[in-house]
Amino acid sequence: MTKAEVAKAAGVSGRTLRRWLNEPYMAKQLAPLKLKKQQKKLPPSAVQIIVNHYVISLEATIND
Repeated sequence: MTKAEVAKAAGVSGRTLRRWLNEPYMAKQLAPLKLKKQQKKLPPSAVQIIVNHYVISLEATIND
């Protein structure tokens, strides 16, 4: 998934999602994945961490 798709599923802007990803707890959770800030596509493990932490439903996104 792209960051834009995750943001859309969460109902927030891309800027808000970037802020969420930079929060200390989330940054610590994502650190082992060595994501780059300019990276647009997220690996499934990163999406799972984000979705679980922020309780985001991906079902609406999948059906679009």
